[in-house]
Amino acid sequence: MSAVLVIAGSDSSGGAGIARDLATLRALGVRARYALTAITVQSAERVLAVHPLDAELVAAQIAAGLAADAPGAVKIGMLANAAIVRAVAAALPARVPVVLDPVLAASSGGELLDAAGRAALPELLPQVTLLTPNIPEAARLLGVAPAHDEAGLLAQARALLALGPEAVLIKGGHGEGAEAIDLLVTSTHEPRRLCAPRRPGTRRGTGCALAAAIAAYLAQRLTLAESCARGKRHVSELFRKG
Repeated sequence: MSAVLVIAGSDSSGGAGIARDLATLRALGVRARYALTAITVQSAERVLAVHPLDAELVAAQIAAGLAADAPGAVKIGMLANAAIVRAVAAALPARVPVVLDPVLAASSGGELLDAAGRAALPELLPQVTLLTPNIPEAARLLGVAPAHDEAGLLAQARALLALGPEAVLIKGGHGEGAEAIDLLVTSTHEPRRLCAPRRPGTRRGTGCALAAAIAAYLAQRLTLAESCARGKRHVSELFRKG
């Protein structure tokens, strides 16, 4: 049975963070190991407090999770600060697919990665197989305005590729139009468009669920493109079920 090592923060409301990651892996029949990076106090409406764990403790959890054998993939979510970013970069196993969901802020707007942590992310990105920002996150990582069309999103995806990850999946949930279109961009293949009907409303934790699902499929040795496509279908099914 495949295993995924999850490195992420908590969400006391249960809607996102490591709770969503573990639920996703369980639903897809994949075992989970995890390293907690931060404890957050959140409701469905707002972030009340953020308490990062000591970076050495995060590294020790990762080492313990790797003690038996290497997982099939690693999924990274909230990192909180620069010390944890660097600790994770130093602790990651070699030759294991890594999916990084760059959790910069909660859906309600509370900061979940501080400015120094954002500045340190390029130290981690060369070890990342897939970076999964949404449209606002992609722009913020680059220090530019959000893109408003596909050409702009492709340009931002390529700029993020230049920072080191093997691939970038820009999620289109914050876009417009009848379809939510995610763009998978690598340096070796033509961009792929992953489309699903845009559903009304929002649902917390969809970014967590998508990245965890992609990691689950990578752990099962599917290709990156197929893992992204199946992850997209999984999240679309969550929306359909409400």
